[in-house]
Amino acid sequence: MQRAADWFGEALAELRASRDLCATGHWSWCCFTSQQAAEKALKAICEHFRSPQFGHNLNVLIDAVEQHVRVDNSIRTACARLNRYYIPTRYPDAFPQGVPAEQYFESDAHQALDDAEQIVRFAERAIQSS
Repeated sequence: MQRAADWFGEALAELRASRDLCATGHWSWCCFTSQQAAEKALKAICEHFRSPQFGHNLNVLIDAVEQHVRVDNSIRTACARLNRYYIPTRYPDAFPQGVPAEQYFESDAHQALDDAEQIVRFAERAIQSS
């Protein structure tokens, strides 16, 4: 059974959550859910091409996507930025002191959200054009 639509639907849901988190000042969680939205969007592309992928590394996922569609440098850059948010946004031991919620700023959240939106739009185009 093809699950591309499910993966893409979850990407959209997590993107909406990211917007809500950004609007309410939850910067670290906006960064994390933006990474998650991008991950689900990339996995949707892979599922669409019947090449399911596992793991959370966006750099690895975008390499898998590139086996099927052309990937611009801007998408690779967005993946690299978002990749940094998978673990440290949630775990206090990722930093010498302080909680993750105190380590991220509004500018981080806005950039993460922009990157996630770009990747989700890329995924939508990749799926629709094939």
